[in-house]
Amino acid sequence: MKFTPSADVAVILHALLDKYERRFAATGPPEAEGHGRRTIRCDLTALSLPGYFNQADPVPRQVANEQLQQLDESGLVKLAWLPGESGHLLASAALAPDRAGEAYTLLQRTPLAAWRARLTELLLGERFRFSDWRLRAVQNALVQLQAGKSPAPFCLADDEFNRDLLTALAALDGVPAETPYRVFSVRVFNDSKRFEALAGALTTLARRHQAALQSFSSEEVLRELNLVANPGHLYLHGSWELVGDSGQIVSLREFEPSVGIPAAQAARLRRVRVDAPRVIGVENLTSFYELIRSSRSPLAAVCLWGNPSPACRHLLRCLPEEVPFHVWADLDYGGLNLLAQLRERVNPRALPYRMDIETLEAHAAWAKPLTPGDVRNLARLARRPALADMQPLIQHLLRRSLKLEQEAVVLPVDDLA
Repeated sequence: MKFTPSADVAVILHALLDKYERRFAATGPPEAEGHGRRTIRCDLTALSLPGYFNQADPVPRQVANEQLQQLDESGLVKLAWLPGESGHLLASAALAPDRAGEAYTLLQRTPLAAWRARLTELLLGERFRFSDWRLRAVQNALVQLQAGKSPAPFCLADDEFNRDLLTALAALDGVPAETPYRVFSVRVFNDSKRFEALAGALTTLARRHQAALQSFSSEEVLRELNLVANPGHLYLHGSWELVGDSGQIVSLREFEPSVGIPAAQAARLRRVRVDAPRVIGVENLTSFYELIRSSRSPLAAVCLWGNPSPACRHLLRCLPEEVPFHVWADLDYGGLNLLAQLRERVNPRALPYRMDIETLEAHAAWAKPLTPGDVRNLARLARRPALADMQPLIQHLLRRSLKLEQEAVVLPVDDLA
């Protein structure tokens, strides 16, 4: 064809090719599967064609009609006109599947099959670099491509994005300690902002292919991978004594009401001692300080900041086995999942604190109704072996269709006496 498609003709042809690609994504082009010349049709009234249907300016419609009639005469498309409007207003256009290649050429559009082939080749060439959840992510994308489905979060139309995402995945091996996003980005891409565009895809892959991370926020997922916005701190209260990797001893006894220690320091601890009858891990910072304020008895506490970071988990593992460890979290899926995570990954003897039916009922006026998602998630939690003793609470939450944030819990003074 010796013309450049007008804006309206381009919209029509792109719409036809979109339908073509959806229909033949998994089976391949029609000539390969014997589909014959079964046409693909689109209704023009379903498209955004302000120029074509403009009653004040007939030129865009006239140009589009002329070009489409040329395509019709060549056999590339088949036109259907509105009754009584032949040669004036089109009702629909249909594409012969075995002529789709000409439409791609006319639009200078890369076929979806070519994008799929390029991404498949890239993933096959890179998968040897991985052996853990990242390999599962790559393999799953290959399976999706083979089935004609979306390989998201990989992007079919952006080779550079896909290469950089694979580069970021491979670079995670070189992040043994907390590293700010921008530092990681500069080291890997020589661009402090490039990782921003990749972080969402990376967290999606990590959540999808690591069961332990499915309930984590994006920030928590990245923290699991030692990637942080800025170096973090762990907030501790009480008489803690920390023994570092070189044997140095740091006493926190004199800090009131709390002190923050660098996560990087916590990750290198060799031993931890506490001069308190128990340690309580608190999900949120507000409740951490409420606990401190209400207690008049010796107490050691740590703010977990939601699902605890690798450094926080390491600190908790360094606690003597004889020191009871309690967890105070929301009475909902997130809080119970946090308790399960700590039991499975840190201390199987972790005890719930203020996570019981009595606490829910005493504060029911501040409770919120469960969402359908909450119900599904709680039902799934009920099958976790680590929460066998929490079954009565889980079933009570489901029966009452309620959840409670820990900030609503009123702690009497000297609650831990």
